[in-house]
Amino acid sequence: MTSADIQHTAAGVAFLRASDENSRNLAGYAFVPNYVDFEGLRLHYVDEGPRDGPVASLMHGMPTWSFLNRYLIKALVAKG
Repeated sequence: MTSADIQHTAAGVAFLRASDENSRNLAGYAFVPNYVDFEGLRLHYVDEGPRDGPVASLMHGMPTWSFLNRYLIKALVAKG
């Protein structure tokens, strides 16, 4: 890792951003990437299913990410 890899929020909090290349072509994970910026951090979210359907929020924590829920997301989308 070089110092160029380390980024900082406006408040000075250091963080590393994974390359988008890391999440391309993953088996079973063909979701379009969506992001929201929050205090200098780019947060990823999955937005699938019908626009008029109910909303489900699937939370995860370190060291997991939405890849863990890929089959559950597909099952929920299939149910509408």
